[in-house]
Amino acid sequence: MPKKFLNYVNNNPLIVSCCLCGAGTKKNQAPTVPYTPEEISDQAIEAAKAGAAVVHIHVREDKEVNGKMEIGYKSMSLDMFTQTVELVRKKALAEGVDVVINLTTSGGEYEDYKRLQHLGALKPEMCSFDPGTLNWANSYIFENSPRFLNLLGEEVVKQDVKPEFEVFDTGHIDSVKYYCDKWGIPQPAYYQFIMNVGGAMPGTPGNLAFLVDKLPDGAIWSVSGIGRAHMPMIYTGLALGCDGLRVGLEDNIMYGKDENGNKVIATNKMLVERAVRIAKEFGRPIATAQQAREILGITRNCIKQC
Repeated sequence: MPKKFLNYVNNNPLIVSCCLCGAGTKKNQAPTVPYTPEEISDQAIEAAKAGAAVVHIHVREDKEVNGKMEIGYKSMSLDMFTQTVELVRKKALAEGVDVVINLTTSGGEYEDYKRLQHLGALKPEMCSFDPGTLNWANSYIFENSPRFLNLLGEEVVKQDVKPEFEVFDTGHIDSVKYYCDKWGIPQPAYYQFIMNVGGAMPGTPGNLAFLVDKLPDGAIWSVSGIGRAHMPMIYTGLALGCDGLRVGLEDNIMYGKDENGNKVIATNKMLVERAVRIAKEFGRPIATAQQAREILGITRNCIKQC
């Protein structure tokens, strides 16, 4: 047993993050996935009320792709981000809800500036920071070039945005240290293990334990399991004393099966509620948005100040 696991019990508040839609989940897979700013903002508020301290936001738009109109296609549109963030803020203030806003920078096919422009324009509290390139599901290149990552490292410091370092494989841990050191990204770093993407680290308890053992002292970490790894990673993460759990329709659309053996498609609210319930059964209090800010070292409140 690695030395750092000899005292693995973590009684600190647990940060539950909800990744609402991602870039790829479609309504023909899960009719519950949100596409529009209105749908995304509604589900952000639902997730926050259910116990999510953080909402991770991608945006979508209708777009012609290869001569065919795609509904709910992945987007890095500043206008769509602006509409969505403004609606989340408006609804949160109206309903007395607080939540940390985390915007994606995972643009893939988009130019570097499109992946960065919303950080300066909207000043979210958090953003994703994918520290390396991989062959996603052995089907396409999930590109995060050193060129872009240097721009992103500089920008998160300039705009005072807390990066969520999305770690898909072992070498990404070293990359996080490199960019933190180079750009002076404030510590502690927040590592989000994304387990079970094809072409990256399979979502097994042994693999998660291996990754956690490689973290620098003082690091804050969370975990998400893609697809079938969803529940195993929740339980393993809690057993290893994680600081956070990430759930949501970006990573997993299945809730389980009903009494007749039929598959049940999840909602973001359902996934958050289950994570909260399981965490409480492990004896973990659930972090509020303000507690999450304190744990992560975030000094701004985007709901009030964006």
